[in-house]
Amino acid sequence: MDIVLGLQWGDEGKGKFIDLISENYDIAARFNGGANAGHSIKRNDKRITLKMIPSGIFMEGVQNIIGTGTVLDPVSFKKEILNLQVFDESIQPAKNLIISKKAHFVLPTHKLLDVYMEENPAYTTIGTTKNGIAQAYSNKILRQNVRIGDMYSLDFKERVEHILVRDYQFLADGGMKLPDFETLCEEFFDAVEFLKQFNCTETELFLNKALVEGKTILAEGSQAAMLDIDHGTYPYVTSSSTTASGACSGLGVSPKKIGEIFGIAKAYCTRVGNGEFPTELFDELGDELRIKGNEFGSNTGRPRRIGWLDLPALRYAVMINGVTQLVLTKADVLSGLKSVAVCTHYELKGGAIETTAAVLPENAKPVLKWLDGWNADFSAISDVSILPKELTDFLSFLEAELGVPVGYLSIGPGREEILKMK
Repeated sequence: MDIVLGLQWGDEGKGKFIDLISENYDIAARFNGGANAGHSIKRNDKRITLKMIPSGIFMEGVQNIIGTGTVLDPVSFKKEILNLQVFDESIQPAKNLIISKKAHFVLPTHKLLDVYMEENPAYTTIGTTKNGIAQAYSNKILRQNVRIGDMYSLDFKERVEHILVRDYQFLADGGMKLPDFETLCEEFFDAVEFLKQFNCTETELFLNKALVEGKTILAEGSQAAMLDIDHGTYPYVTSSSTTASGACSGLGVSPKKIGEIFGIAKAYCTRVGNGEFPTELFDELGDELRIKGNEFGSNTGRPRRIGWLDLPALRYAVMINGVTQLVLTKADVLSGLKSVAVCTHYELKGGAIETTAAVLPENAKPVLKWLDGWNADFSAISDVSILPKELTDFLSFLEAELGVPVGYLSIGPGREEILKMK
């Protein structure tokens, strides 16, 4: 099983890379997250954002899995499926998409609770997508939630309504203006009926049987390493494990079965929402890169924060995930700059400190190293040998600092605009 992971704060271009290589695999499997993901894919001059559906859905013969470690909102899922079929009528997701019975539901009140906590001063505001993801995971841990397989139980509706009534009353007591309860329930249960057309099974058994038969699996992560619930910039993180170890637990596959671990990173950094971002740019250059790189959330449309490449954070992500190949994206966005910067380390009171943004001391300052910029018409580049020397020097610098080879270089937004380096 190979794994594709984001190494920064998300939006690194995982969807594009997965879409490119998934045709080489028999199975593409999502192992974490929910509809808070936004993997943008461009096909036939049209762009679509996949939230829950694995990025291998467009590949003929590739089986797609929504794994146990995910949380699924049936209302959002139904909309995504219908949108996908409008986007490409040839796609038949009911035939090549399998959902884990052990994955957890995102309930309608989970979204409302997200909004309530984001807007209530009694709670820490972290800038979530308000898709109910944290509420679903927290109720999973509290053992107060329902799983996909529960929808076949005779008392499923009764159990769900019990939770919804409890949450609804809590929110009403808190003074929140709420949608009609009956409409909320009807939309949810209608979407659950829609969900039943899909094959829902114990995906752990399916995946391990496939491995025994010699089939290949590509595990797809959502969000990124620096948003990991344990290893990220807490509390401004997601609610699941975004790391390689999370792929094993989220899919029920042994670590001994892992092969390549592709780590995706931009040539600079971005993040959405609140939280530590030590290399952030607040000047006109940041605005320029945001526009040039189309740095707006694929799921929410929110403008992304922009900053220089953070090597301590990237080195940490490479280490904890055991990355075997780096996939660098957005190098073309930096084209035309006389020089580009990377943060090599942090200083506190004039002395270098070994740390990452996840636990950065309050007064620590990033130390930047400036490298020669590059200038090229990337639309005319089809071979590694004609890359600008300044860019190849930049790549060599990263390889030396990170101890991992750059296996692929993305040079544009298009699906085919990516070079295999080695």
